[in-house]
Amino acid sequence: MTDVRSTPPGSAPTGSEPASVAPGATIGAVTGEISQRELRNDSGRIMRALTEGESFIVTRNGEPIGELTPRRRRRFVRTAAVVELFRSAPPVDLDSLRRDLDALAPQDAVPRG
Repeated sequence: MTDVRSTPPGSAPTGSEPASVAPGATIGAVTGEISQRELRNDSGRIMRALTEGESFIVTRNGEPIGELTPRRRRRFVRTAAVVELFRSAPPVDLDSLRRDLDALAPQDAVPRG
């Protein structure tokens, strides 16, 4: 992803720019602050960053006024496709599954310390 503040308007990303707007930022977290003017002038670049999971705080006169975050995409999978996918799955031995789960997370009322 390109750094919105360091790439000249109208230039295309080259792949060698930083991966996020703010150093050390993580995808899905707020990755930078952009001014209202930057939002207006660099909207295409900002939209691409949103598509890649970056979020921004929008400021006006240095004061935060809003947040831009990517929308979670919902994926619809038809029931028939799910049934077909699981048709070839191996059968589940429920007793064995219960033993495995109990071994990982005991169900007694004593708190773990």
